[in-house]
Amino acid sequence: MKKKVATAVVTVAILSGAYAGMASANTYTVQKGDTLSKIAKQYQTNVSDLKQWNGLSSDLIFINQTLKVANVTLPAPAAPSVSVTAYTVVSGDYLGKIAKQFGTTVQELKKVNGLMSDLIFVGQVLTVSAQTPVTPPQAPTTPAPPAPPTPTAPSSAYIVKSGDTLSKIGLQFAMTVLELKTANGLTSDRIYVGQRLTVSGAAPPPPPVVTDFAATLVNTAKSVIGTPYAWGGSTLSGFDCSGFIHYVANQSGKSIGRYSAAGYYSRTYYVDQPQPGDLVFFENTYKPGISHVGIYLGDNQFIHADDGKGVSISNLGSPYYTAHFDGFKRFY
Repeated sequence: MKKKVATAVVTVAILSGAYAGMASANTYTVQKGDTLSKIAKQYQTNVSDLKQWNGLSSDLIFINQTLKVANVTLPAPAAPSVSVTAYTVVSGDYLGKIAKQFGTTVQELKKVNGLMSDLIFVGQVLTVSAQTPVTPPQAPTTPAPPAPPTPTAPSSAYIVKSGDTLSKIGLQFAMTVLELKTANGLTSDRIYVGQRLTVSGAAPPPPPVVTDFAATLVNTAKSVIGTPYAWGGSTLSGFDCSGFIHYVANQSGKSIGRYSAAGYYSRTYYVDQPQPGDLVFFENTYKPGISHVGIYLGDNQFIHADDGKGVSISNLGSPYYTAHFDGFKRFY
């Protein structure tokens, strides 16, 4: 529901309770509204490390949960040598992927390139700092008493199917992502169809009837292109932006209530590796705060109910949407 009006300027005061969630130097107590992405940004780390340190197999966290936010047990390694170079964004890139490729962080990439959001576009030239790895210092060796033998669970093989992720497979076999990676010598979360993985011998439950919700959501959204814009509309007679999300989600098999863009914002969680079918949110369009929502299609495109064109496809790289972009989120 975008309206071309002036963006409200809000001055935010820093309150004395800003550190209420901090339990100690290396732990954090989850507060209302927290996500792993938000906590990772606050402690200058990343979602993958937070999940590994806390044995999480998904991005789901809950209020009052205590999380490890640092894994500092050794002296800080010597600073790596850094060389600055230019990188041209290609199709499929995102800041997390580029940061991993060059041994840097999303925060550093945004700082070096003056980016105000995670949005990048194909052909954009970014300044990157390629780091030369250094050998970490050796931890002091301390004799430890012999541990009692641990029963070894029987193992079996699992063949990766389309749509699988390590988190999904871990839930199926009662394993964490870290256990799966260790058992299979994986150095990243990337897996491919047909890959053979070693998993625990526990028999998996009967497979649920699964529909590819994201693909169905995208196809349903595209099927109503051209439907006119109607304020408050949520039927084929006309949609506003949130009414469009309500109609498409329910038609795709997800039963969800009729909310505003801000209402859907509070019922989703941030993702730093957006996929087609994720929601994309915008702020300060026709009113302050979250005020517009669409469905991400990939390659910087999204589909939404535009107040001028009706249901149509737009590009995130356009100046208007770049200026109002908030982030990508996904239904719980």
